[in-house]
Amino acid sequence: MTASPPSAWQALTTQPDGLSESPFWHPHEQRLYWVDIPGRRLARVKVRPDTQAPIQTDGPVEYWPVPEEPGCIAPAQGGGVIVALRDGIYLGPTWGGSLTLLAPAPYDTTRLRFNDGKCDAQGRFWAGSLYEPKDQALGTLYTLDGQALHAVQSGVTTANGLAWSPDGRTAYWADTAAHQVRAFDVDAASGQFANARVFYQATPKPAGWAWGQAAGPRYGGRPDGATVDAQGNYYSAMYEGKRIVKFSPQGEVLAEIETPVQCPTMPCFGGEDFKTLFITTSRNGRSEAELAAMPLSGCVFALRVDVPGVPVNFFRR
Repeated sequence: MTASPPSAWQALTTQPDGLSESPFWHPHEQRLYWVDIPGRRLARVKVRPDTQAPIQTDGPVEYWPVPEEPGCIAPAQGGGVIVALRDGIYLGPTWGGSLTLLAPAPYDTTRLRFNDGKCDAQGRFWAGSLYEPKDQALGTLYTLDGQALHAVQSGVTTANGLAWSPDGRTAYWADTAAHQVRAFDVDAASGQFANARVFYQATPKPAGWAWGQAAGPRYGGRPDGATVDAQGNYYSAMYEGKRIVKFSPQGEVLAEIETPVQCPTMPCFGGEDFKTLFITTSRNGRSEAELAAMPLSGCVFALRVDVPGVPVNFFRR
């Protein structure tokens, strides 16, 4: 097992979001996209094509305010993005323009909202829901088929960590609250999941754990967003764990990549050679002491790696 020091990361942004999530690399635009959930905005920034350090942006971060909390985002074929807001799935053909509702949310929007999601290789958009009271496993994973959302899996509190193996035959889906990542066999034609099994079970947060304590129980975090590389390894951002864990397709821990802030939220690969690992992070609800020690919490970071990722999948109507 290998580890990378947090000093190897570079801050791609310096103005923090409240809770940045759902990053993806747009290969045609050489831009990184993401969302700021509590800030109710989408974000993107162009990155210089040089594959050597330092990784730098090419221009300012562009923001697009939206009317509800955005849980996840993906590029759309032909231009624009598809985005899951609290109250439904929308298509935004032009950056900063109007949004078109594709499907309303099939749940009580006073208690649930969309969270993590992305597109599969067939161009279907998937989004999981988060049950905000967090006292019941009422979250569900949906896929958009035409103009309707269909439930595929349920029984989680906080849907997260969605990813597919490069061959599309295995899907991963996490329940952050349960500290668990599950794996499934996938039927590519229908998109249906089968043969659910536990891929990784993290140790729950110990009673009394708090950031910055000099002594007491240790905590490795809980699985948040995720991605896969070209070899099929699964990278899970461990929220509150200050690390990304790299797993083999068999579930073996291959590496722990220490992050520069306590709460990484989701990784993705990008850059011209797809050997830049980007992460979004959170400062939402963190203590004053933690933010004083880690003032760039909520910013986006980049790290050069040896194994490339795979290109993002585009939404196809």
